[in-house]
Amino acid sequence: MNKRDMAIIKDLERFRVMGRDDIVAIHFGKLKNPVTSANMVLKRLARDGQIEVSKSFSPFTYFPAGSTMKRNSTKIPHFLSLVDIYKQVTNYYTPRTFQIEPKYSKGLAEPDIYTEFNGTSFFIELQRNVYSQKVMDQKIERYAGLRYSNDFKLKQFPLVLMVTSTRYQIKNKDVRVFQVESIHEFIRNVRKSSKTTTKPAQPVIKYKLG
Repeated sequence: MNKRDMAIIKDLERFRVMGRDDIVAIHFGKLKNPVTSANMVLKRLARDGQIEVSKSFSPFTYFPAGSTMKRNSTKIPHFLSLVDIYKQVTNYYTPRTFQIEPKYSKGLAEPDIYTEFNGTSFFIELQRNVYSQKVMDQKIERYAGLRYSNDFKLKQFPLVLMVTSTRYQIKNKDVRVFQVESIHEFIRNVRKSSKTTTKPAQPVIKYKLG
């Protein structure tokens, strides 16, 4: 296998599942005929047992070899949305790390993503459903619990970036939460904020939503 083959397999292991067009965008975007090239490579990798394919979606979806995820799992759209968040981030920055569903002790926060870019660390929560205020308060309290637990060792606790079309009343002095509908919106707001300040500070750290 070449480096691109191994990179595709590594991404499938990280994201659990990826759509054909996700793989095209991430690994074949600079080629003259990206879709044709991707189809040939993915067909070969599937034929050789290096990856697995499901034809339940169009375009097809791909899984790492040995995946136990059901091919009609209701979790598939969720994981595909996490891939989309990755693609949005990489439109602007190359993440230092991008971890899917990091695990901490029981009772603490369960982020969808931990990532670092632009000199800042983030927990990203993808909210595809609408939750009650009580449930959201409990979710944020678990992040506060994580901050003061032995599970998290960094000096600066990550910002919590909540990707949601619903706005919640979040008031917690221990956790900084930004609510946006997309990574694109967040980056636009960060850049807009950085243009209006004269202080030489990192815009993400100083940025506050109105």
